[in-house]
Amino acid sequence: MRDLRSCRVLVTPRSFGKYDPRLKAELEAAVGEVVYNPLGRSLTSAEVRALLPGCDGYIAGLDIIDRAALEAADRLRVIARYGVGVDQVDLEAAGEKGVVVTNTPGVNATAVAELTVGLMLALARMIPLANQEIRAGRPARAEGVSLEGKVVGLLGLGAVGRQVARRLRGFECTVLAYDPAVDAATAREFGALLCPQEEVISRSDFLSLHVPLLPETRGMVNADFLARMKRGAFLINTARGELVDEEALFAALQSGHLRGAALDVFAQEPPGPDHPLLSLPQVIATPHIGAHTDAAINAMGWGALRDCLAVLRGEEPLHRVI
Repeated sequence: MRDLRSCRVLVTPRSFGKYDPRLKAELEAAVGEVVYNPLGRSLTSAEVRALLPGCDGYIAGLDIIDRAALEAADRLRVIARYGVGVDQVDLEAAGEKGVVVTNTPGVNATAVAELTVGLMLALARMIPLANQEIRAGRPARAEGVSLEGKVVGLLGLGAVGRQVARRLRGFECTVLAYDPAVDAATAREFGALLCPQEEVISRSDFLSLHVPLLPETRGMVNADFLARMKRGAFLINTARGELVDEEALFAALQSGHLRGAALDVFAQEPPGPDHPLLSLPQVIATPHIGAHTDAAINAMGWGALRDCLAVLRGEEPLHRVI
């Protein structure tokens, strides 16, 4: 086992150790130096580049870790992503430098699923708008819709999609799912009926996105996709903002084809206050908080810490990406 007292580790997630101080204590006891995020937000490529020299390990938030940033990594052995997505990491460049990349799959599935269902309910009953109206002295009785008897579609039945389906069982709705990597028996186990993608899109009253950001999924929710959705349907996105053509979504909402949308993610985060979608009362927006619960944050922290230290010790990490 290698001695880690000469190692320096960069930690950029703002919530690392927030709910469990043992995380920072264990890391600081294991290595020689820990460098914490000096800016209190996700870092740009240039900011990552400035911090990487001399670092052996990197517990990474939603920073831009591209080839330009990695060029400055003179000692880096591991990037331990604090979360599941690695779309901000240039895996090819990391592999060329011999840097191991890990992630923490599944640990935030429950948290994201809970937010997803919460957003469905908020859309159905227009809760944010009702709250604004009563605070403004306009207690109009907005008419909502019920989840009971409705069709909820899930594009993606991975860790998050499965937990969403499980939580919808008590609402007596029909859950349709599309995921080419999942079989019908697994879908039934979680209370969902596996269907072709086109059927899920066209039949759903509530359509929720749970697919990874890949070249083939980037911008998949475009004008054509939205036109194929049922008129008066709701769209929920707690996955990745880049899945959605935001101009096309704005047009579909403004025309009334879609009744509403709930977005925890945007193509550019945070979205500017003048973002067109934020001007629509039928849009609920949250600032990428899907994984931000005490349980999920602790689980991401321990997963990233253990894999980071494992690689630095010369051991095989539990969740290697490359």
